Amino acid sequence: MNQRRFIWVLAAAVVAICAALYLASERNMQPDTQGVALLPSLAPELDSVSEISVRKGSAAPSVTVHRVGDHWAVAQRADYPADLSKVHKLLLALSDAKIVEEKTSDPANYATIGVEDPAGPGASGAEVTVSAKDGKHAVIVGKPIGEGNFARRTGEAKSYSVAPAITVDTEPKAWIDSRLIDIPIASIQSIEEKPASATASATASAPGYTLKRLKPNEEGFALEGTIPPGRKVLDAKALGPSSSAITGLTAEDVAAAGDIDFSKPSQAVFTMSDGNVLTVTGTAAGDKRWIELNATKDAALGAKAQNRAFEVATYRYDAIFRPLEQLLVAKETKPPETGKAGNGSKSSPATKAQPKPKTPPAPP
Repeated sequence: MNQRRFIWVLAAAVVAICAALYLASERNMQPDTQGVALLPSLAPELDSVSEISVRKGSAAPSVTVHRVGDHWAVAQRADYPADLSKVHKLLLALSDAKIVEEKTSDPANYATIGVEDPAGPGASGAEVTVSAKDGKHAVIVGKPIGEGNFARRTGEAKSYSVAPAITVDTEPKAWIDSRLIDIPIASIQSIEEKPASATASATASAPGYTLKRLKPNEEGFALEGTIPPGRKVLDAKALGPSSSAITGLTAEDVAAAGDIDFSKPSQAVFTMSDGNVLTVTGTAAGDKRWIELNATKDAALGAKAQNRAFEVATYRYDAIFRPLEQLLVAKETKPPETGKAGNGSKSSPATKAQPKPKTPPAPP
């Protein structure tokens, strides 16, 4: 090999080595992100989290869940107790989320996958900010993809697909502890019903009544009240309350009692075998049904219900405030009258009687 050729080979080798070193350095500078935690510093701080805020469609948070004393509360619902299981579920989803693939860094494409600025009125994604002891962790959770979501860490340009999925509720009512009362039917000894009109003045159109259990530990009830003439009462078992009334009753939403018009309320008073008396006051507001609760021997419920009104499902409301008509045997309906037998046509009106001919007077 002559000297010139040797120099060319040596130069090519140097170039190849330099290229290899450059590529290796690039790989070290930009490591593969697949499988990396979306919020790597969150997991060690889960025990110190003090607040979670959710922002979608405005600059202000739509939901703020924070620690108040020894429990979690929903700020937008006057610090009503939050659903602790829901708080834990979101925190674990955020800390468990792993990057599947790197996606766009172009802001013009953010809206396509739902990771645009969450303050915009048409934003499809939601920003979740978790406040912990050592700082905040914020991420915009975008549209679903596969078994996960698109996501972008707040303040960064890169977006990703991540898994498992992160579910974010942006309505405050979805965060409340919905449990209200859970009283088994067997504990109910009597129910006094006062319909809305009856609480103002007793009327025949909406009379009140009382149901009393016939014997302890048996299903039958007796009805006390004015029964309309000609009507019969259902049998003793059918008079009993529905399990949809106060067994496992949950709230759809909560509001300050003063914000709901209870000027024309219905009222149901449940007396239990242990002496506890639960008074449920209800009203309709548009297509929603609201109740107030008061219990003589349930301090926990009293604290939760004080100065508050609860929205409940309509079928639950109807089970609590049963009208008297539902406790009566249905009226018998008479079959419609039919015409005379024959061709099925209506009977013809009677032929008008013709006047009798006058008898001529006898000849003289």
